[in-house]
Amino acid sequence: MLKVGLTGGIAAGKSVVGEMFVSLGAHLVQADAIAHDLMQPGTEVYEDVVRHFGKQVLRRDGNIDRARLADIAFGSSGTPSRITELNRIVHPAVIRKQDQWMEEVGRGDPTAIAMVEAALILEAGAAKRFDKLVVVTCQSEQRAQRWAKRTNADLESARIEVNRRMAAQLPDEEKIKAANFVINNSGSFDATRKQVQQVFERLRRLSLNVPKSR
Repeated sequence: MLKVGLTGGIAAGKSVVGEMFVSLGAHLVQADAIAHDLMQPGTEVYEDVVRHFGKQVLRRDGNIDRARLADIAFGSSGTPSRITELNRIVHPAVIRKQDQWMEEVGRGDPTAIAMVEAALILEAGAAKRFDKLVVVTCQSEQRAQRWAKRTNADLESARIEVNRRMAAQLPDEEKIKAANFVINNSGSFDATRKQVQQVFERLRRLSLNVPKSR
């Protein structure tokens, strides 16, 4: 089995690229989906988040309001960022689940490509858990445009929010230095898909040569 990390800055198009890899035969899990499950009421992560950030992050039904939590964690003018504090709570649990998932995939298919889509692989110090790292990039203005479309926000508000969240992430230049493969998602859908196909073919060859004991 080949363990692959799929990462990139906010609104770079990781999910779209991930879906392309899946269509070619890769197995994929999203760290964000894992984190969502881990924040359900009654879990250890849920209790830790509420203890550190207060009941102000809860909706009336008792579930965590992830948008409100993000607002507090990323900070704003006059309010310091608490993203490191949040990451200390969430990341270890997410990483454990990712590792469990990859091991399950490997047991089912020793030659599988098990891919984890996560924005903060490098920031969390988790890159060493993967055999290969794929970084998705795009132009800065495209991030804002995509975020505006995703959240139904105006473009200026989207620029502000993207910049706020990018401040908690390594710049693309640093991610690219650590990458084994880079997919530039600044062009057309077909251009991105062609890059994904090329990378997948190389990953497929590598996965077939990974020792079965992995």
